Amino acid sequence: MPTPNSIAADKLSRLIGTAAAPMLLDLREDRGTTLIPASLPVPAGAIGEWTARLTGRAAIIIDEDGTRTAPGLAAWLRSDGIDAEILEGGFAAWQAAALPLLATERLPGRDAQGRTLWVTRARPKVDRIACPWLIRRFVDPAARFLFVAPGDVIETARRFDAAAFDVAHDEVFWSHRGERCTFDLMVETFGLTAFPALEHLATIVRGADTARPDIVPEAAGLLALSLGLSRVHADDLEQLEAGMPIYDALYRWCRDARSETHDWTSHKPRAVQA
Repeated sequence: MPTPNSIAADKLSRLIGTAAAPMLLDLREDRGTTLIPASLPVPAGAIGEWTARLTGRAAIIIDEDGTRTAPGLAAWLRSDGIDAEILEGGFAAWQAAALPLLATERLPGRDAQGRTLWVTRARPKVDRIACPWLIRRFVDPAARFLFVAPGDVIETARRFDAAAFDVAHDEVFWSHRGERCTFDLMVETFGLTAFPALEHLATIVRGADTARPDIVPEAAGLLALSLGLSRVHADDLEQLEAGMPIYDALYRWCRDARSETHDWTSHKPRAVQA
């Protein structure tokens, strides 16, 4: 019988990466170098501080096996009006189901609020919107992004202990590798190839970002949308927020709708029988 106020691992796995995903709070003391994708490490004693941050958003509480700290702390959040559930069976159930895990070795440090910080060049087009989308949906939903002049990226990253990305520099890990773009590298390094839809999305991003729109048909469309967004929005952060739904839709198409077709005749009303 399912535990009350709980969600099964396989059901949660379908929510991760979507705009409707709940906030995942990982209370485990020993997390090693892996997390459930998009989960945030939170000390159990600090869970009460999350009430204000969770307003209007559901939460899933993760502990080692679903029986230790998670049930009580989820109940605490529910008493504050938060829609909170536990992961049934905890992290152990997720591992037992061989579901995707996020590799955290290359993550930058977190600030006092548990957020990672990333820096890149201003006036983004493709990779510099795609990578923040990937980070917020699969790595750190609370991540912050700074867009600065190209010559200021490295110094800004040093000053704020942030991760620079999508810039060519000897100190920067997160950048292009040959014909592969930064998005490709993030999907691979974070262990996210276990989400098959991300591999196809990476191909679309690569084609749009590296002037090879012939790789897959969708690359040309993404390039057109990206260039259009950069002209609609003068503010880079506004452009990022406007771009998030585009990548949400592309991801869901890659995951659920690649075999679906649409044409005019399929929507014609059927002839009335005499």
